[in-house]
Amino acid sequence: MKIKSVIVCGAGTMGSGIAQACAQSGFHTILYDLDPSMLDRAKGNLSSSMDALEASGKISKGEGKRILGFILFTNELYDCIGDLIIEAVIEKTAVKIALFNQLAEINHSDTIFATNTSSLSVSDIAAGVQHSERVCGLHFFNPAPRMKLVEVVKTDCTKSEVIEQVSDFALALGKTPVICKDSPGFIVNRVARHFYLESLRLVEQGICSVEGADRLLESAGFRMGPFRLMDLIGNDINHSVTRSLYEAFGRPERFKPSPIQEEKVQKGELGRKSGKGFYEY
Repeated sequence: MKIKSVIVCGAGTMGSGIAQACAQSGFHTILYDLDPSMLDRAKGNLSSSMDALEASGKISKGEGKRILGFILFTNELYDCIGDLIIEAVIEKTAVKIALFNQLAEINHSDTIFATNTSSLSVSDIAAGVQHSERVCGLHFFNPAPRMKLVEVVKTDCTKSEVIEQVSDFALALGKTPVICKDSPGFIVNRVARHFYLESLRLVEQGICSVEGADRLLESAGFRMGPFRLMDLIGNDINHSVTRSLYEAFGRPERFKPSPIQEEKVQKGELGRKSGKGFYEY
C-alpha cells in the first residue's frame, strides 16, 4: 500500500507543523483536534507560515493557498479516515492508546498508526492497540516543516512492511528517516540529553552563565545554544523527556533532571510559548 492520505491528531505546534510538511509535499491531510480553538489557532499559524514562505520566495505567489487546500481542519473523529494516522497529542500512554483504538474502529485494516512520542515506550502503546503490528514510532523534530531528521521506531511486533511504508513516506516529505528499535529516548533524545543536562549543571555550579554557555556552544558551530534550544522546545517538554529517561534507566545520576529547569516549569516559564524561559521574548 502506498500512503496517499494522512491524519494528524493534535493541532499544537508539532501537530500543525507535521500537517504543514505533509501538505507541502502534496498529501491529502486531515488535522484533527477536539478543541476548535486549537484548530483556529493552527489555521492562523499555518496561514502566516505560508505568507512568510511566499514573502521569502521559497514558494511562489499563491502557492500557500494551494498548499492549505490540502488540509482539512476538523474536530470530528469520524472525519479521520486515511492510510496513515500520526498522533501528536498529550504525552500520556493511556490517551494515545485510547485514541488509536477509537480510530482503528473506523479505519481500514491496512491503516498505519504512528506515534510522534519523544519519550514514551512505543512498545507499551502498541501493546494496548488493536493490531499492534501496525503501530510504529514516527518522531519528527521541531520545527517539523524544516527539520530533516525523522526517527522511525519499530517494536518487536511491528511488521517490516509498515517500517518500509513510513520510511518511504518520510522520504516523500524530503526527510531523512533513521530506523531504530524502541528504547528510552530512541537515538536523538538519548544522545542530546547531556547537551542540556551538562549545560544546566555548569550553570547550577556557577561555572558559567546561561548566556555564556549559549555563546560558547554557538561559537563552536551549534546553530543554537542549549538554553535557547530548551526555550524553543519548551522547558516543560524538555524536562518531561529528561524525567522519562531518568525513570526508564533506573534513575542514574547522568540522567538526573535539573532543579533549575524544574523551577522554570513550576513557575510557568516554559520558553518562547509562554513569553519567558531562560530568556524573555
